[in-house]
Amino acid sequence: MLTEKRVSPLAVICSYVVMGIFTLLAIYPIFWLVIQSFKTTQDYMMSSKLAFPTEWYFGNYPFVWQVGRFGTLLLNSVFYTVISVGAVVVLSLMAGFAFAKLNFKITPVLHGLFIVGILITLQSILVPLFLMVRAAGLFNTRLGVLIPYIGLGLPMGVYLCTEFVKGIPGELVESARIDGAGYLRIFFFIIMPMCAPVMASLGIISFTGTWNEFIIINVLTASDTLRTIPVGVARFAGALATDFGRQFTGLVIGLIPILIFYAIFRNQITKGVAAGAVKG
Repeated sequence: MLTEKRVSPLAVICSYVVMGIFTLLAIYPIFWLVIQSFKTTQDYMMSSKLAFPTEWYFGNYPFVWQVGRFGTLLLNSVFYTVISVGAVVVLSLMAGFAFAKLNFKITPVLHGLFIVGILITLQSILVPLFLMVRAAGLFNTRLGVLIPYIGLGLPMGVYLCTEFVKGIPGELVESARIDGAGYLRIFFFIIMPMCAPVMASLGIISFTGTWNEFIIINVLTASDTLRTIPVGVARFAGALATDFGRQFTGLVIGLIPILIFYAIFRNQITKGVAAGAVKG
């Protein structure tokens, strides 16, 4: 008969101490950022960087929201992120299903072309990307931003989804085909439900990457009505001076949707990370 192994009280205490330290290291930067957003730039420069404001200043938030047009920037960030994440997850899973379960002579070649995209840095293709977007008449348009966002997210997405779908037994697809199901029906009713872990992991990667992206949106747009929060935050940093109080305020505004995203999808995120992005 198996006996339950008792855990030493000292081990439990040490575990809680370690977890408490890591929790503090994760939470304190956010707490510090919020505190600094209630300082003026003069207060930030003259006082200790770790100190509370000598006088709480609430004028940064209305200034950033109204003058900095952060309401528009926030809506743009949400729009680009939702469309990009949804497209990257669905298209990557479709391609992964095709590469893993549909065997054609050209399949390895196409899969290899996608994987090469992981090795290409954004800086190396930025100039050709700008020239192509401008030649296509998509400069300073939402579509001209969404297409690069989705295209740059697909290589990693296709790789993760292909490796995950390979772990799904091929007999499931074959039996569904024998029963008369088409590939689209198999994809939506068999493959997608079984790929929830990799979809969650890919969604996290795509969400953080798109929400924090700065270079593409700054290069491919010229109008503030199309730009996002990272560009708005950078606006408060100049070559000769930086408005730290308002810049911290912009960072707090940009951080709030991420915290909301985690609060809503924390269970899915935990399951996705626990299951792993690649099924062995």
